[in-house]
Amino acid sequence: MESYRFIIIGHVQGVYYRKNVQENAHKERFSGYVKNLSDGSVEACVTCDETHLDTFLDILQKGSPSSIVHEVKKFHCDENFSKNFEIRY
Repeated sequence: MESYRFIIIGHVQGVYYRKNVQENAHKERFSGYVKNLSDGSVEACVTCDETHLDTFLDILQKGSPSSIVHEVKKFHCDENFSKNFEIRY
């Protein structure tokens, strides 16, 4: 299992993006979190098998009906997540 950090750029704050990502990630049994950043982007972190990474990326790209995702940047993350997928503040 690997941990990944994503920065999501676009119209992703104030449009229920985090809530939709959290609900869909929870349905797929991902562990990690999603949170707003001060620059208007969103950060998401997840621990998963590489084979499930495309599913998580699809969740990030889909977002919410009102969100518009322009770019998703992927990084490795040192923190491991083993509980639910949560919204952080």
